[in-house]
Amino acid sequence: MRNLRKERIGVVTSSKMDKSIVVAVERREKHPLYGKFVKKTSKFTAHDEKNDCNEGDTVKIMETRPISKNKCWRLVEILERVK
Repeated sequence: MRNLRKERIGVVTSSKMDKSIVVAVERREKHPLYGKFVKKTSKFTAHDEKNDCNEGDTVKIMETRPISKNKCWRLVEILERVK
């Protein structure tokens, strides 16, 4: 089960909470009728143990056991820090 965990790469949109971040993951989906690619965004609340993320950082998050009511992802690594 451990190696089947989902991983997502996204941008931190909020880091105001203690030990938590909100990550926006963008995906491109084809419109069913018109065929145009549309950007869709999903927001995930992730656990950031050391509070070292800032808004705008690109991060990798991984699925984990539920940590709180709506937090079941955790920070794996910071891929790119905001300038």
